[in-house]
Amino acid sequence: MPEESLILSFEPNTIEHLGVKMYSHIPPALAELIANSYDACAHNVSVKLYDGDNRRVIVEDDGIGMTFDEINEYFLRIGRNRRKENQESSCDRVPTGKKGLGKLALFGIGDRITIITKKNREEVKFVLDWNQIINWDDKNYTPSFDREALEENVTGTTIILEELKRVSDFSIEDYSISIAKLFNFSDENFKVFLSHNDGDPILIDNKLKYQSIEPEFSWDFKEVIELVVTDYSNKNEVVGQIYTTEKPLKPGLRGVTLFANGRMINAPEFFGRSDSSHFFSYATGWLDVDFIDNVDDDLISTDRQSISWEHELTAPLRVFLSECLRVLEGDWRNKRKEKRRENVQTKTKININTWLKTIPSEILEKLEPIINRVDSSELTSEEQSETIENLHSLIPEYPKYHWRHLNEKIKNVSKDDYERADYLRAAEEAIKNYENEVKIKSELTSDFGSALMGRSFGKNNEPLKITDNISETDKNIEEGQKHMSMGVMSGFRNPSMHENKDTVYPAIFDDNDCLDLLSMMSYLFNKLEKARNINKT
Repeated sequence: MPEESLILSFEPNTIEHLGVKMYSHIPPALAELIANSYDACAHNVSVKLYDGDNRRVIVEDDGIGMTFDEINEYFLRIGRNRRKENQESSCDRVPTGKKGLGKLALFGIGDRITIITKKNREEVKFVLDWNQIINWDDKNYTPSFDREALEENVTGTTIILEELKRVSDFSIEDYSISIAKLFNFSDENFKVFLSHNDGDPILIDNKLKYQSIEPEFSWDFKEVIELVVTDYSNKNEVVGQIYTTEKPLKPGLRGVTLFANGRMINAPEFFGRSDSSHFFSYATGWLDVDFIDNVDDDLISTDRQSISWEHELTAPLRVFLSECLRVLEGDWRNKRKEKRRENVQTKTKININTWLKTIPSEILEKLEPIINRVDSSELTSEEQSETIENLHSLIPEYPKYHWRHLNEKIKNVSKDDYERADYLRAAEEAIKNYENEVKIKSELTSDFGSALMGRSFGKNNEPLKITDNISETDKNIEEGQKHMSMGVMSGFRNPSMHENKDTVYPAIFDDNDCLDLLSMMSYLFNKLEKARNINKT
């Protein structure tokens, strides 16, 4: 009886699931071919897209190429893990993949794949045909090939993809940015060029993925780490750049992308942070976390869109990155607030920080939240400036002083002292100014104080008359001006002049008393300005 055995085999439709369906979009599929060129120590890769009657994609590199045996041993083995086999790199590059499935990306683009590779003075050309593979009877597919000796020892690989699944024309601008977002190679000797119908090629580099973004603020990730209190063991192995913009980013541009050994391993995200905050509409960037890809366990999804976050190495990383973004959000709010306030000051000449320092606490506690909301709002710079101007006009510096709508002659002599918090002097200056004006207008220059007021105003023969002094109401008004003026002199001017200031202020005269007295003086001054000297008529 023959020996029985168990056999693991695969059906051709496995390639369909891992290649055709997983790489149904052009940029990720091209990225796999570019990564193969990187692993092959290429310095230059040209990706050529052709529309029209002869639609095709050609990827050429100047890497080390493959021999016939290497094609069999390495390229045509599905699922081979290069790292586990310790295949050495002639250029000391860390291989970008582990699964050995990237070559299946070819079938995500086209049904007919021609591979031409040169090494050791030989060119090997073979064709992979999707329709043959899917209908092949044997489990081992044998593609057709040609071998040709070369006179020169040139190396490199060319892959031609035909019978394309895509029917619409290529968009080279969109593709170049999309491909750039999938890589973050630090090797300056590796260059990728993308062209369309033999037009001028576009250099795909790390800068290209953010070329449409104009940063308002940026952080080297080392700066962010310094702001975070954490004992995360791998924190010094995380490097990168975070950017925020002045205006909200389009949804596809938001989030922080993780790269390892030059390739994306986690699509842009915010690592568990709530994206309800305004901050996440403005933030983007990238981080290199090579150590995630350098362990034996494969923690990266096949489509390279996500990391397995349940691993003992990745779970703490996610917590760490979330905390970094929390701290970064606070720093961003402070920077944005300060910059927006500087812009407002430039446009309106209002220094918000200085202004708020002059506002009484009971008013400030209501005003400041409004200004903070304006700072963090989606208002344009012009709209924010207009809003601040309107608020400032309603609540200016020292609002209680300005809300009194004082007579200009009172304001001219009291404003500086009031703002210096010398409330006693502010009131004294207002009274002295009033006294001088009464002297001038009444021409009673030898009198002063209460006596001056008693002889200047009243219902009898006093020189200054505010009304026609005919009706009883008129006479009451005239008497009122006299008695209020005399009262100010005896009730405030005399004590302030003859008493020690420490006795008067602030025990019996504070800032509110000052405002009340200035309002009274403003009233008296307004009446004085209307008064006429009957001795001159």
